[in-house]
Amino acid sequence: MELPKFLIADNSSLKDELFIVHTEYPRFILNISNDEVHWLEEFNKDDEDSLASESKALIEAAFVFYDAEMKSLE
Repeated sequence: MELPKFLIADNSSLKDELFIVHTEYPRFILNISNDEVHWLEEFNKDDEDSLASESKALIEAAFVFYDAEMKSLE
């Protein structure tokens, strides 16, 4: 089964929080409320260099996805 690249997630115990889940490598959860990123991968030193350049674009894409999804609900 192929998953969407991004998913919107919430949890009733965190009522004021909304998350975007990136399902492809490198997987992460982005808290929309405070821009905090939780990585679901473990990285070694070599990965960190490529991750630094790649992560900014992925996080920006997550916000674009979120904005488009919220606009479609209007």
